[in-house]
Amino acid sequence: MDLDPIDRQLLAMLQANGNVSLNDLAEAVNLTTTPCWKRLKKLEESGIIKKRVALLDADKLGLSFIAFVMIKTNDHSHEWYRRFVHVVEEFPEVMEFYRMAGEYDYMMKVLAKDMKNFDEFYKKLVNSIDGINNVTSTFAMESLKYTTELPV
Repeated sequence: MDLDPIDRQLLAMLQANGNVSLNDLAEAVNLTTTPCWKRLKKLEESGIIKKRVALLDADKLGLSFIAFVMIKTNDHSHEWYRRFVHVVEEFPEVMEFYRMAGEYDYMMKVLAKDMKNFDEFYKKLVNSIDGINNVTSTFAMESLKYTTELPV
């Protein structure tokens, strides 16, 4: 789907404030509410707008321990990959999960309360599936930038 400047402005506004009213959106892009609503519906139906969510403050919820976990495996079969992805998807501590190119095969961003909780997660992870042969974790000292807003 090709996005025009109005679509991009709508997306930027929704990313900044998911609660912005249809009237405010329409007014900002110089449309009436019906064509604005139709554009939003089209963006949702195309999958550009995946869902609308509330962003929570991890620190205020006691989840200030951020770890980046890199994993190597010798098993690159499709069956192992599917099992591993299924296992990792079940861990609520895993915020992001990627298959990588380079030295490590997989990387995940993990949020935990503290080192003790991270260690519990780590033990569950490495004991949940055979084939992991190297796990390296690094820990964030300070978050310098965090955003969910895509550059539209």
